[in-house]
Amino acid sequence: MLAKKFKCKYNLKMIVSYGIFGVLTTVVNIIVYKILIDRNVYYITSNVIAFILSIIFAYITNKKWVFYSETNTNIKVLEEFVKFSITRITTFLFDFFGMIFLIEVFHFNKFYSKIFVSIVVIILNYLFSKKVVFRNIDKK
Repeated sequence: MLAKKFKCKYNLKMIVSYGIFGVLTTVVNIIVYKILIDRNVYYITSNVIAFILSIIFAYITNKKWVFYSETNTNIKVLEEFVKFSITRITTFLFDFFGMIFLIEVFHFNKFYSKIFVSIVVIILNYLFSKKVVFRNIDKK
């Protein structure tokens, strides 16, 4: 009973931390993008650079303060980062094509399509991070 209660509190803390750092990741993405476009960097280039820097920020914060990953060798950290990046690129592609699909095929409202796809992406990012990238945390 006590173990179940502890796991529930641990998962709630993880979800709240994930939410906080998710918002901060978004802020990093937007600020980097804004700085670059204000310096006349092409908007697509700015977006890619902002995306890369936000992935790095998200990886570090998720590793240290959300999932408490304890990988300590360069190879393991690199492996973890590559998995993290691949999952984020995958969900980015889901976001990109999901938006096109909802708007162009089903003629859904653009704003509500973005909201729906973003919610799915947030859930997928959390699940991928917990079950694929930082999966060793459940074994503690």
